[in-house]
Amino acid sequence: MSALYRKRRRRPEMNLVPLIDVLVMLIFFAFVTMSFKTIATMNLTLPKVETAGKSELKDSLTVNITKAGEYTIVAGAKSIPAKLEDIDNLMAQVGNVSKDVTVLIRSDENTPLRFLTAAMDACRKRGMNKIRLQSR
Repeated sequence: MSALYRKRRRRPEMNLVPLIDVLVMLIFFAFVTMSFKTIATMNLTLPKVETAGKSELKDSLTVNITKAGEYTIVAGAKSIPAKLEDIDNLMAQVGNVSKDVTVLIRSDENTPLRFLTAAMDACRKRGMNKIRLQSR
């Protein structure tokens, strides 16, 4: 008879409700403590401009900017290394003669924007508002 009164063992069960509660709290804590940052920079390679065409510029002054931020001024067939102060002084001299001179800025596609805007700002401060950017 001892075989008849034997207790049956219950199968072990895993209670999922507390486990789900803990996981929900961890996810909630992760979202609350997460800091969302805006994207400050984007890696862009500027495309070629197919419709740009070739335009001949008369009375133009060319400023070249390398990706390291080195400036050169092209006058005729001469290429003269320059600093930003030199460009500012040159724009002042050219601006005294004529404000209708077109300034062509040629920069590498990997040039930081601060070098390009500094050259454009130097032109605009001296009244040289005909600024063009050359594409490939």
